[in-house]
Amino acid sequence: MTGVEMFPGEREDVEPLFEDEPGQERDGTEPRVVTRQERDTAARTWLLLSADSIETTRAHWDKVGISLLKCGALFGAVRMESALVHMAAGSDDLDKVRDFLTAALFGGPVFIDHNSARYYALVPASTADRLEWQDRLHTPKAEMLGRDSYLGVPRPGLDEPDGEHFSYWCVPMYGPGDLCDPEAVSQLVTHGRHLLAMAGEIDAQK
Repeated sequence: MTGVEMFPGEREDVEPLFEDEPGQERDGTEPRVVTRQERDTAARTWLLLSADSIETTRAHWDKVGISLLKCGALFGAVRMESALVHMAAGSDDLDKVRDFLTAALFGGPVFIDHNSARYYALVPASTADRLEWQDRLHTPKAEMLGRDSYLGVPRPGLDEPDGEHFSYWCVPMYGPGDLCDPEAVSQLVTHGRHLLAMAGEIDAQK
């Protein structure tokens, strides 16, 4: 599938995250606290591996908060219409949707593009090989962006709407390779489509 998804401030607060499980010790010492900035930097460095030009991507992130990355190698993305996500969440309140996505996708990274009214769940690239995406069973409410697709990805650290950026992480990426579980994403999409069909907003047979 070929496609281009184009053109999310940064919060200065720091959220401590443990590298290890709370209570674990490493070499007899207390677990090291990972700062919000370190987490975002690690995620950014990993995402840059999918950039055609690292310098250009960095410049776009710094200037407009979003830049094109190539799907299909390190990650893919499931593009979901807002109506589907909001129906599955039972709300269009952004805080409630954030909480729902965090729980339903086990903390996997998701960002929203307000201009297109779509959510994007980052998934392993191999997700494109699953039957539901190969056969486009969820089209048009949800589609897989895999090999040969480019996606406008917000800069890690843009985790809240700020009036300047239309795309931001509603569930942030917590580190390199931190992706959504493909089965959890499919279950969310299936649930949302079922509710939309029940409400008469889509054909249950499509």
